[in-house]
Amino acid sequence: MNNTHIVTITFFQFEGMNQRWWGFKQMGLAPAQLAKVPGLLFSKMLGSGGGNGFQIWPNLGVYGLLGVWSTEDDAQRFMKTGSLFAELKERSREQWTVFMRTSTAHGSWDGINPFKGKEDVEEEAPICVLTRATIKTKKLWQFWRFVPRVSRSVGQQAGRLFSVGVGELPLVQQATFSLWNSSREMKAYAYESKYHKEVIRRTRELGWYKEELFARFTPYAEQGTWQGRALIQELAKASK
Repeated sequence: MNNTHIVTITFFQFEGMNQRWWGFKQMGLAPAQLAKVPGLLFSKMLGSGGGNGFQIWPNLGVYGLLGVWSTEDDAQRFMKTGSLFAELKERSREQWTVFMRTSTAHGSWDGINPFKGKEDVEEEAPICVLTRATIKTKKLWQFWRFVPRVSRSVGQQAGRLFSVGVGELPLVQQATFSLWNSSREMKAYAYESKYHKEVIRRTRELGWYKEELFARFTPYAEQGTWQGRALIQELAKASK
């Protein structure tokens, strides 16, 4: 993988029992279709947590689709002509896609690091962060004890524009995706928040994870809105 590859993440908001049930079923059905999409190198259909996205109970109304693409043309073709993406859009009330280039990434997801590449990041430039882990079964109780406190702290953090907890399997395979005004403000939370520092310390001491990955991305474009807002466009206007 090199810097020509891009990463996209799309969030879909579903309303009504029928559409939410259809969205839930895609967690099991979509991977087979995604495996056949030209130019799609790595993909995950992701559910979300309740409340602000970091609760133990799922939110059946919000789902995410993560993709790593050979080129942006491949991603755009899928979003314009792909039957799965068309049905996801048709059945959901709102959709928001972020286009990104990898800044840094370390760790593994299903045994590989799909986010190889390096994009220089300025301290005052917007940044997206993805963290993902498979939690050891015997460590689940310890891990979920700390999630509510960390969740509240990130929700109150200056510079955070968007964040949500997502995952492949409830409780065990968890990820977070967030968008920040700047790398500087993201780092202030990551390294200065007492709750986040406590989680990092306990992770190292107690070995919560069987597998983990941490990646930072430079967002450069978007399609659609979330809760009526085009967040990347807002950032671009604010920086002028």
